[in-house]
Amino acid sequence: TFTVEEAVETIGFGKFHIMLFLIMGSTGVAEAMEIMLIAVVSPLIRCEWQLQDWQVALVTTMVFFGYMVFSIVLGLLADRYGRWKILLLSFLWAAYFSLLTSFAPSYIWFVFLRAMVGGGVSGHAQGEENKQIIGMCSNSFLSLGKVFWLAGSLLIIGLASVVNPTIGWRWLIRIASIPGILLILVFKFIPESARYNVSTGNTGAALATLQSIASMNGVAMPEGQLREPAKERRGRFKDLIHSKYLRTTLQIWIIW
Repeated sequence: TFTVEEAVETIGFGKFHIMLFLIMGSTGVAEAMEIMLIAVVSPLIRCEWQLQDWQVALVTTMVFFGYMVFSIVLGLLADRYGRWKILLLSFLWAAYFSLLTSFAPSYIWFVFLRAMVGGGVSGHAQGEENKQIIGMCSNSFLSLGKVFWLAGSLLIIGLASVVNPTIGWRWLIRIASIPGILLILVFKFIPESARYNVSTGNTGAALATLQSIASMNGVAMPEGQLREPAKERRGRFKDLIHSKYLRTTLQIWIIW
């Protein structure tokens, strides 16, 4: 018998991981553009709606408030319904509300819609498990993935310098939503997490995913049967503060 981790190690690094790296890395571009967008739009909405300093600051606060709340909700849903479904939902959600933001008739609507965008962007984290598949084979590739966030940040700043003075901030938001929409079209190439399928007892689907990866990489699967016990409990928030994980949980929260 073999586990998912042992299968991934046996399969090794190949074409599949490069494809996954490019797709999942590109989610960092879309995420960075949506988050950094506020920095280049805030000065313009301040003038248009005659906002005070605290009102401008509230926009950024609400984006991350939406990120915080929905990251918990979408994380629980991902444990229940699968990583792939929630990742797709989060991109649809973020793109939809981002486009709506460009039509915001008032400051209140703008704040609400950007908070919804932050909630959608928080779901992008569901792709981290697929990134870890890359990391198990190549830590250098996993670290290189951070370049995508930087690229997204530079891209939105460059676009803002051209778009804002000419056709305005509303068009900047519409253009910034394009990468997220395009990524939705390539999601069919992203498999459901084999770990998730195993955790739900669906070893057949997990094995099919691993065989597909091995085929794309041109290598053989490990011999034997995939055997891994299904998890009885998944997605319980109180597990984060269980004595076994409490120290790690607090350390991660403080770092973030």
